[in-house]
Amino acid sequence: MIARKHVCALLVPGIVLSGMAWTTARAARQDTPNIRVSVEMVQLDVAVTDSRGKYITGLTPEDFMVAEDGIGQTMAMFAEGDSAPRRLSEVAAAAAKASDSASASMPATTAPAAENAPIPSGDTADNDSPLAGASVFILFDTSNYMYRGFVFAQDAIADFVRSLQGPDRIALYSYSRDLFRASPLTPDRMQVLRGVRATVAGDNAALYDAILLTLRDMTNMTGRRVIVVFSNGPDNASLAPPEDVEELAQSEGVAIYMISTRQAANDALSTKVFARISSSTGGESYFAKNWTEEKNAFAAIRNDLSHLYTLYYYPQANPNRGWRAISVKVKGPGTGKYRIRARSGYRPLPVHTNTEGSAS
Repeated sequence: MIARKHVCALLVPGIVLSGMAWTTARAARQDTPNIRVSVEMVQLDVAVTDSRGKYITGLTPEDFMVAEDGIGQTMAMFAEGDSAPRRLSEVAAAAAKASDSASASMPATTAPAAENAPIPSGDTADNDSPLAGASVFILFDTSNYMYRGFVFAQDAIADFVRSLQGPDRIALYSYSRDLFRASPLTPDRMQVLRGVRATVAGDNAALYDAILLTLRDMTNMTGRRVIVVFSNGPDNASLAPPEDVEELAQSEGVAIYMISTRQAANDALSTKVFARISSSTGGESYFAKNWTEEKNAFAAIRNDLSHLYTLYYYPQANPNRGWRAISVKVKGPGTGKYRIRARSGYRPLPVHTNTEGSAS
């Protein structure tokens, strides 16, 4: 196990490389460095289901209440499923056109500041927006846990890749002690399938290191970002602790879905950690006893991705520069029984500058 300070050194480069930064500066003494806190436009992927697990569709921006540390937030953009995100003014205009109501207007809960909130430079809110793209990174456990049934695992992943219609781009990474980028992020499904067949079984499993490196590859990307992990055993070779990987995924807004089989499901600690990482990042965890259950888990993930709502907002003023807790609620009668799944929070990222104001 390496020292904690060395782990942090691994994480910091991946954290600070985020797009869409919206920064506020605090003046410091002339002889000391300035410190800025990067406050990004937050993207929040939300799943809403009823008590039986059925997805609730057709919700509108005014149906949601979002708060950070108890401070209410005002949405800037909104999307449902695989549709492109749109400003709230455009959502209201589309609703008015659909209902043929000349008197339709913006919801009362939407402040003019949110309607006119700037979209980051280079991005637009139409169907060509980089914000609309979805990226799915598949992490395939090719450690020595996977020697048995390796070909069946490849088949399950290949079927999952073929079934994905919504995501614009898919990547296939495999891991044992090291990470192998079998197919970098691409819209070409055949390239990803060739990457699946190119994987080979390897050494011990360094799952958390693999997730960390994948998160670093995902920085600077916009749109929905997802990691789908297929694991057959507990982590026994990582240097990065799961707590730091979990926090980085939350701060980056990346949902992690975990599918575990056999040995991982029999390890109580791994079961607990896998479930916590998935839940805190807005994903889900599945423990499959056989290949049929694995395929069912992949189908459940595919279905989940097509039913997510995506909420965008610029955080309101908040003196807390540490961990900010996010809460999401749905308004209306009977909604108290809804299950709402989203990441639990994030940490605004400090950026150090020199006395002239340039980043360091």
